[in-house]
Amino acid sequence: MTNYFSLNFPRNLVLYQYHVDYNPPCESKRIRTALLYVHEELIGRVHAFDGAMLFLPIRLPNEVTEVYSTRQYDSARIRVTITLRTELPPDVPQAIQVFNIIFRRLLAQLGMKQVQRHYYDFDSRINIPRHSLQVIPGVAASILPYEDQVLLNVDVAHKMIRMDTCLDVMSLEYGRRENMDDVRRRVIGCIILTRYNNRTYRVDDIDFDLTPKDTFKLSNGTDITYQEYFQQHYQVNIRDLDQPLLVSRPTVRDRNRGQTAPIYLVPELCVITGLPDEMRADFQVMKDVAVHTRIPPDDRVARLLSFRNRLERNEQARQEVENWDFQFSEALVEVSGRLLRPEPIIHGGNTRFFYNPQHAEWSSSVRGKKLLVTVALSNWVVLSPSRYKHLAVDFVQTLKMVGPPMDMRFSPPEYIFIDDDRNETYVRALRNCVTPDIQLVVCIASNNRKDRYDAIKKFCTCERPVPSQVVLQRTLCKRQMMMSVATKIAIQLNCKLGGEAWAVEIPFTTPFMVIGIDTYHDSSVRNRSVGGVVCSINQTCTRYYSRVCFQDTHVELVNGLTTICTAALRKYQEVNGVLPQRIIIYRDGVGDGQLEAVVSHELPQVMESFQRSGQECPRVSFIVVKKRIGTRLFSKTNRVSNPPPGTLVDSVITKKEWYDFFLVSQSVRQGTVSPTHYNVIWDDSNLLPDRMQRLAYKMTHLYYNWPGTIRVPAPCQYAHKLAFLVGQSLHREPSPHLADRLYYL
Repeated sequence: MTNYFSLNFPRNLVLYQYHVDYNPPCESKRIRTALLYVHEELIGRVHAFDGAMLFLPIRLPNEVTEVYSTRQYDSARIRVTITLRTELPPDVPQAIQVFNIIFRRLLAQLGMKQVQRHYYDFDSRINIPRHSLQVIPGVAASILPYEDQVLLNVDVAHKMIRMDTCLDVMSLEYGRRENMDDVRRRVIGCIILTRYNNRTYRVDDIDFDLTPKDTFKLSNGTDITYQEYFQQHYQVNIRDLDQPLLVSRPTVRDRNRGQTAPIYLVPELCVITGLPDEMRADFQVMKDVAVHTRIPPDDRVARLLSFRNRLERNEQARQEVENWDFQFSEALVEVSGRLLRPEPIIHGGNTRFFYNPQHAEWSSSVRGKKLLVTVALSNWVVLSPSRYKHLAVDFVQTLKMVGPPMDMRFSPPEYIFIDDDRNETYVRALRNCVTPDIQLVVCIASNNRKDRYDAIKKFCTCERPVPSQVVLQRTLCKRQMMMSVATKIAIQLNCKLGGEAWAVEIPFTTPFMVIGIDTYHDSSVRNRSVGGVVCSINQTCTRYYSRVCFQDTHVELVNGLTTICTAALRKYQEVNGVLPQRIIIYRDGVGDGQLEAVVSHELPQVMESFQRSGQECPRVSFIVVKKRIGTRLFSKTNRVSNPPPGTLVDSVITKKEWYDFFLVSQSVRQGTVSPTHYNVIWDDSNLLPDRMQRLAYKMTHLYYNWPGTIRVPAPCQYAHKLAFLVGQSLHREPSPHLADRLYYL
């Protein structure tokens, strides 16, 4: 089962599209709408109008109809000309746009409020007073044409908001240290919701010189205070007249609409959406929130059917649907899927084992099995505050215990103990101990302070390149789990040194390369993005060459691919003696509107890298990978449950103009599993669809931070980890000396 309802139409359903013209011209959409709607007797009560195009379920008597309206504010007589443009079948884009407009009306008739793209039922909010949070249930929905029919995709959505206002949060933060910089750090960058109109804004600044007592100009030039404005327009009384105002600068979309001035918001009337980092790090908060947001499959299906019944019971909504002569199916759409077989996991000595196909993870099987390729650790440093000396020694002893069964050898490290845990102390100690022959640095830290982590990573990745591992003190205090923790860290250390943990069978006999690409917005440099590019350099896709490139705008398209791919091809030829004859590219983080731009912009860069290498261009497959999708799949056996890992769907809910499929590659312990959408936007490899799908599933087994399958192919996840490290901590290009190792795990 899926979370789709079909739209059922009569065979002869036609929508009529009219163009509406005004003479003299009228710019305001609101006034144009009012001038047209006075002729409701002519056009009928059932219509959709976007300011220029009028859509009707009926045909007017004449192809061109002229009527006259009077503009209220100046009594001007306006001629309104309604001209028939075309007749639309229900599956063309213009008709789909109309159906989405109608559906948004239905949601409004149910009392739901639009916040950004989704609709929420604020009357059904759930309070979590223990953490001062509210969960607002809602729906994410869209109507689109698919393989054979038009479908309504509906999923359960939630909006997290604080119960206290922005003013409460600012006052609490100021009361802690009486420092305005702390208030700025706490609020700037947050997404806030204005309770009076349910709109969201990003806070870009706080203006301490403006208060609700100050005035601003209305569109007609009249001066009015913020206090008077909210009283007159929203019947809201502002209690604190001395609070500063929040500043939200216009986005690119706002500027395109003509909004160039910043928007000033009253903190008392705003609430912060989402969860701050300290709440996300609090296990109890996330556990209490998950009760309401991680919905198991049977409950999710029940809520979707309940939503469908709610539409049916609402008189206005039912009448609207009947007027347009279509209806939603009573049951969810069902599809046939396939189950890909589990992959044998290959360890050292060519030993193989199968995991439990229901869970697709092998954490219990890793310990005691040889890793595929190991690197002896003979010259390494452990850096720790003196008060954690016993933890550092115990940790190294545990590594020596778990290492030999995995064929890893740990020589005694050089211990360096420092007096405090300041950033400068760590960097000074690293500068004194890191020499060219040091293989690895392990730093033990008292907590996860970002500035300390950033300082360590900048030094070890850019200034003096050496693989590094930061381990928190609280991790080493978990005595009962120490063997498991040490095993996972040992695998990470081996991969950072250039080793390989495990592999799966790759069926290609000709040389081939897999490339993963992802982008991340730089957190310290405004309007700059980091592109992570990870290329396999061996036939088993267990070793990678990784580089980054920067771009100056908040777009997802990666520049600099030619340079990176040229360097990766040189490395591939150095390792294998030949260049790859086939390339599979997995591209994460691209919206549907950018697919053509990816083909025209990124693909040619990969092709050019081969021209620079002096070899004929190989066969290339370019696949866009999407995680943020509204599709859910449910296994319908004795009860509704999550489909097992390896479930694949490539019909009914796929697009007829695309080569795409959905793959469930992982298992979840809570809630509903999310499939991943794969869209093959370029393919001259002559691979059968089944082999393309099998390869994608194989790639989800090769992420060495987790002994199990993940949601996306491993090269995509590696590219994300690389771009995240650079965008969050480094803010500059890592040293090329580390490019052939997974130093960012």
